Amino acid sequence: MVSIGPLVDFGIRVMNSRIMETDNIVRDAVLEAVRHTFYNHFCAGEDVVEARRCIERVNEAGLRVMLDFAVEYTSNNDACDHNLKGFLDSVQSAMSLPPSSVSSVVAKVTAMLPLSLLERVSDLLRWQQRDPSFNLPWKQNSFPVFSDSSPLYHTLEKPEPLTPQEEIDLQSGQERLWKLCEKCVQAKIPLTVDAEHIAVQPAIDYLTYLTAIKHGKNGNPIVYGTIQAYLKDAKERLLLATKAADEMGIPMGFKLVRGAYMSSERKIASSLGYESPIHNSIQETHACYNDCAAFMLENIANSSNAVILATHNVESGSLAATKAIELGD
Repeated sequence: MVSIGPLVDFGIRVMNSRIMETDNIVRDAVLEAVRHTFYNHFCAGEDVVEARRCIERVNEAGLRVMLDFAVEYTSNNDACDHNLKGFLDSVQSAMSLPPSSVSSVVAKVTAMLPLSLLERVSDLLRWQQRDPSFNLPWKQNSFPVFSDSSPLYHTLEKPEPLTPQEEIDLQSGQERLWKLCEKCVQAKIPLTVDAEHIAVQPAIDYLTYLTAIKHGKNGNPIVYGTIQAYLKDAKERLLLATKAADEMGIPMGFKLVRGAYMSSERKIASSLGYESPIHNSIQETHACYNDCAAFMLENIANSSNAVILATHNVESGSLAATKAIELGD
């Protein structure tokens, strides 16, 4: 049903309509219908108790799960603190399950730092990429978040430095991510940080890599960043980050995806008069994904790094399986 575009568009209009903003019989009926169809099909549950039951069913089928407390896009620190508690509760719940039931915990950085702050940090990182002499006093040693071909058009004017309060908020957000990672270390469950749209991805990568550097020195990767293969600079950034991690002796994991923000990324680039950051064809995206997968499989064969191949594409899965067999993994 969700492959039918008009049906999805109609559903979105209904869920965003005014009738869903107040308690009424129509709203209750819509939510009940959604809960017992689409929600139950795609979501593990509304709380950790429901999710646990789902995890147990999946485990019985011989599969492991990636536990995702699905929140994002916060606007203030109180909401970020609330979301952190949800992430920590998810890890705590995973700790009570049989070993290896959960392969990783998934988080979005926009749930733990206000979106406006991530945009500001990304702007400043982009400007420093344009002008290496541009000083960022709060910036710590991390892996590269840009390649020479990375798009910088989101930041066309020199941004103002972070205010003292913004620096405090950045430190608070960083500590939330570190606290979650510490819980994952305790649970012996890796933390996978999702990628998001380009406007905030530099800040997300920066914070993800800082977390990996702080907590990834025990020989096994505890933090996985995410590379979106539909982006033209994806492979270059993957190579640069992996090289930097190897040189620092930090085991690093990467989840490879194709990407989920194609329409909005193209619209933003077009509105600013720039070429799309997305590959020009699906074939180019497939090729980039498969190249990144092959590179990571070769890399992990001789290092402590790790990879998650997140794909529904049968050909990509087959190519990766063949490569792994060739490498003896």
